[in-house]
Amino acid sequence: MKKETWAFIDSGDCSPSFNMAMDELLMIWHSEGLIPPTIRFYGWNPATLSIGYFQKAEKEINLEEVKKRGLGFVRRATGGRAVLHEHELTYSVIVSEEHPDMPKNVTEAYRVISEGILKGFQNLGLDAYFAVPKTEEDRAALKAPRSSVCFDAPSWYELVVEGRKVAGSAQTRQKGVILQHGSILLDLDEEKLFSLFNFSNDRIKERMMKTFKNKAVAINDVSSRKIHLDEAKMAFKTGFEEGLNIQLEPFQLTDTQMDEIKQLAAQKYESDEWNYMR
Repeated sequence: MKKETWAFIDSGDCSPSFNMAMDELLMIWHSEGLIPPTIRFYGWNPATLSIGYFQKAEKEINLEEVKKRGLGFVRRATGGRAVLHEHELTYSVIVSEEHPDMPKNVTEAYRVISEGILKGFQNLGLDAYFAVPKTEEDRAALKAPRSSVCFDAPSWYELVVEGRKVAGSAQTRQKGVILQHGSILLDLDEEKLFSLFNFSNDRIKERMMKTFKNKAVAINDVSSRKIHLDEAKMAFKTGFEEGLNIQLEPFQLTDTQMDEIKQLAAQKYESDEWNYMR
């Protein structure tokens, strides 16, 4: 049986506003039938702290420290917690809710899409698997994360290696289209990450950091050899093809589409009105 062809875009390192604008417009263009289902890989320049749509920027984030470290800052259109995008491969998947292989249930759709990421980890020789919150306590924690940090918060069908979370993803649905995007950590600087959040005191910060180390891990902390970005891209591109049973074809956006992305980036994702709306 012939595999379905999806678009593949590797947009390289882009500004935080451009990254979020591209994800939003890919979703709109797919809803209008202008582009096929799409998988995109990207990076961040500068390294950026992105926060979830519902997070309170000034309450939760140490914005002074973000600025001092020369980091970008942007609010995502998806929910979830804050993520430091630095030593990672970021991905997004854009596909219609009506796609025959996409379950209607949000959690199950998340599992289907994340199958591609699971295969990617396995292609790198890592023993990754899905962990499902088993107890009522774990399920309740999904609704009220204790921390503002993404990799500290549990989720359904979490991807773990050696019992620790290795990928953080978030999803939104608009105009009948699913956008799932997330971070695949190659390396992680915990000290830097935790300096970007507000804590009521140092004791709580230290306790959070300690528990975080038991919950989250980067690829190069569990790999027997150093994994570089190019190898990770190949592994996860193949992983998505295997996991979703698709074929990926390189896709080029038009100059007009690129201009639209830049325009939305400037108008929305660079505006204080959006980034500090809560």
